[in-house]
Parts: sequence; structure tokens; C-alpha cells
Amino acid sequence: MSVRDLTILGCSSQQPTRYRNHGAYLFRWNGQGLLFDPGEGTQRQFIFAKIAPPVVNYIFVSHFHGDHCLGLGSFLMRLNLDKVNHPIHVFYPASGKKYFNRLRYGTIYHETIQVIEHPVETAGLVYKDENFTVHAEFLNHGVDNLGWRITEPDTRKFDRKQLEEFGVIGPMVKELQKKEKLIVNGQEVNLSDVSWIRPGESIAVVIDTLPCEAAVKLAKKARILLCESTYLEEERDLAVDHFHMTAKQAAMIAKEAEAEQLILTHFSARYPDAEVFEAEARKIFPNTYAAEDLKTFAFPLKK
Repeated sequence: MSVRDLTILGCSSQQPTRYRNHGAYLFRWNGQGLLFDPGEGTQRQFIFAKIAPPVVNYIFVSHFHGDHCLGLGSFLMRLNLDKVNHPIHVFYPASGKKYFNRLRYGTIYHETIQVIEHPVETAGLVYKDENFTVHAEFLNHGVDNLGWRITEPDTRKFDRKQLEEFGVIGPMVKELQKKEKLIVNGQEVNLSDVSWIRPGESIAVVIDTLPCEAAVKLAKKARILLCESTYLEEERDLAVDHFHMTAKQAAMIAKEAEAEQLILTHFSARYPDAEVFEAEARKIFPNTYAAEDLKTFAFPLKK
């Protein structure tokens, strides 16, 4: 079974600390790597996390404030150095195209990797392939800033016991899946008799925003909601001034959206202890955890 986890490569906001790198978040999911908001130092954080950079297939940049993108250029160069031969899909707000170009071509190097750009102009479904569908929504941060919802495809699961009882064996399983019905030992067997559909799960990433309906929409029944909580409720005025959220507000979004798990991140350097964010949010949404550099959160396939 392939790895299904989230590794926190950094969880600070604009100012990193001795213990928190600029934000960066890696989901390893169904054989693919999805990297969100690679801040400064992301390449090095991969080394500390003992994860090889070529695992990345998709990169998402929410917006072009420095703490969310300054590691993008060096990370692409690292993939180039590692001679990655699979395409790298990069999603970002279309209005930030000039910043993307500056990051990508900020130094001299011979580019050999295939970077496929997806500048997002309109909210909604922005991409679909055999691995995932990508939905984007514009958040409320004072600049064009995107939140993301990534969903895996539905999969058909077979009941081995039912297959045996109906006598469907070997290559007959693929034939049944293709034709949806077979005659086996004089009896009609329908695909629905021996299988069911497992709905694909979703993750949501909401970084840098005031509370908004778009955040709730992205997080609706998500397996994981990775959400910013730059401040505590006692500094809510600062959150409003800087277009950010408190831990309490993030928890309210998770609760309204009926998300399964909330992971808080993007902490202001004024707070040395992230557990205070966890404590504040759990009063509203108990299944909350504070991010921590190099910490991994598994989300194994449900039985």
C-alpha cells in the first residue's frame, strides 16, 4: 500500500524562528507528491525530513508573499539537478505570473526538467488527471491568494468472498469490470453483486486568509484541513489587520465544514509554543493538531 501522509517541512509565518522554518507542506498520496507553498529553505528541509525531492509531482503556490514562494526557484533547480524525468505541474494565481518567472529563472542554470504551468484565473475545477482533481478558490488576504481542494478518484473495490461464491476468478474479474455483467455457471453476475465504490477522499489547504465562505467550501467533509492560524484569539485585532485567522476561527471553519481533522500552521513568531493554538482550537473542534517542523501526519486508507 502506498504512503498516505502529510509532512510539515515548515510552519512559521513571515518570520522563521530557531524551531520553525518558513512554511512548506508535502502530501505523499497514492504514489504522488504534492508540495504546497515552498518557502525559503524548503530544499534543506527535505534533507532533514529524509525525503527525496524527486517524490514531488505537483507544486501549489497560494500567493506570492515571500514566505510562501521563496523556496520555489531553488526547489525546481534541485529537481533539475536530480534529473527528474516526470512532469512537474505547478499551480499559482495567474496574476502572479511575473513573480513565478522571476523565481523560476532567478539564476543561471541549464533547465532540463519539464515544468507544466497552471496559472489559475478562475475559481472552481482547475485541473483533472488520473491521480487527482484540483479545485481552487480565491481567499481573502488582500492579494490574489488561492486555497486548494485535492480529491482522489473514486475506486471500485471487490469483495473476495462474493467473487468466490459467484465463481468469478482470475481474468474473469477484469472482464466483469469491463462488461459490468457476466454469465457464470449459468447464473448472471452483475458488477454490483461483487463490488462497491469507495468514494475518493479530499484534502484542503487554506493558508493566509480572513475567515470566508471559500474556506468552508474547500474544507467540506475533507479528510484533512491544513489551515493557517497565525494568531490566538486574544490578538484577533492583529489577525484582522493582516488578513489572517486565529486558531479559534480555523476551528470554526473546520466544524462548519464537517472536516475530519484540522491541522493548524503558519504560526506567528511571537508564540514560542504551538500547543496554545491546539488548546484554543480543540474547545471547538476536538480533532485538532498543531503543526511542527518535520512532524508527519498519516491518513491511511480506511477499511
